[in-house]
Amino acid sequence: MAKVNDNYLKLPGSYLFSTIGKKVAAYSQAHPERKIIRLGIGDVTQPLAPAIITALHKAVDEMADAATFKGYAPDLGYEFLRSAIAENDYKGRGCDIRADEIFISDGAKCDSANIQEIFSTDNKIAVCDPVYPVYVDSNVMAGRTGTWDAAAGTWSDVIYMPCTQENDFAPELPDETPDLIYLCFPNNPTGSTITKDQLQIWVDYANQVGAVIIYDAAYEAYISEEDVPHSIYECEGARTCAIELRSFSKNAGFTGVRLGFTVVPKELKAGDTYLHPLWARRHGTKYNGAPYIVQRAGEAVYSPEGKAQLKKQVAYYMKNANAIYDGLSDMGYTVSGGVNAPYIWLKTPEGMTSWEFFDYLLEKANVVGTPGAGFGPSGEGYFRLTAFGNYENTMEALERIRMM
Repeated sequence: MAKVNDNYLKLPGSYLFSTIGKKVAAYSQAHPERKIIRLGIGDVTQPLAPAIITALHKAVDEMADAATFKGYAPDLGYEFLRSAIAENDYKGRGCDIRADEIFISDGAKCDSANIQEIFSTDNKIAVCDPVYPVYVDSNVMAGRTGTWDAAAGTWSDVIYMPCTQENDFAPELPDETPDLIYLCFPNNPTGSTITKDQLQIWVDYANQVGAVIIYDAAYEAYISEEDVPHSIYECEGARTCAIELRSFSKNAGFTGVRLGFTVVPKELKAGDTYLHPLWARRHGTKYNGAPYIVQRAGEAVYSPEGKAQLKKQVAYYMKNANAIYDGLSDMGYTVSGGVNAPYIWLKTPEGMTSWEFFDYLLEKANVVGTPGAGFGPSGEGYFRLTAFGNYENTMEALERIRMM
């Protein structure tokens, strides 16, 4: 008789954004006349930049010609894209990352879930709290998290590193020694950042205790402050302790196109075993590569035209972030984020729980956000709004909130 993976049965409820989607769908069905403004899920709203569209069209035409048609992509991804990434995202910032250390994928979400497969199930993970749910949920599925404490909202075998107003939403080195450390900066959901010196402390710590840092840099394009690192490889010693995840979803609007990559330096080990060949083996076995036309679109991100157009697109979203931050602050809300990230993290008013505020905002303003409790126990009493909506809807949402 077939048996299921019992670890899936440990997962409490459905995925956070699925739960939100169901609640919003039910509300819309009950109130079809009301216009709902969605500032919850971090999905982009601006169209793909012209340089990217041009590259897509050209690549589609190539696929119609036998002389230029492409089938399966190389295991790591096409050389033209990996070289563009290495040159622009790493060498341009003084990071020693080579093209053959870059693995092209269809997005950072998949990679952040799949990367744990190359590690033993008895590794102890450490996560920021609050945290992007995929990091924890994928480890639950693997059987690495122990038992669920519903009252506390925690797993017995996970090290939680609280990120609160008291520590500027930045984690502190844990008392218990982890094997895998998940870090995300600029942070989702809080929008917080750490300086290069602060990140260097984590790199030194990981090298000292033999831990591997899984560093999610999906929002690096939104960094505006000089002392905030765009990559963990800006830190000395990161090549021997860190894996970096990147996405084209937020910097180039590829949420519906799908493209990302993971960097695994060749010096990186877990114990005595090099991780680069393990990830290469997993990648080649379970993945057939992002489409050729999408990888050509990714290459266009690094063209002079692409860079200029995407800089304007990022500025558009950050204009929304500034408007939300200033607007909520003027209304008396306690607000953070929105400076180096397209997320605003606010304290719920009048002692409301995160989900109570979600329901209140949906009912009174017809605005959708994300309850902080969905990101972990330290997210309770907080709420996330995204700046990825269009400007007109963002301003209308603020006015509705003001009138509640």
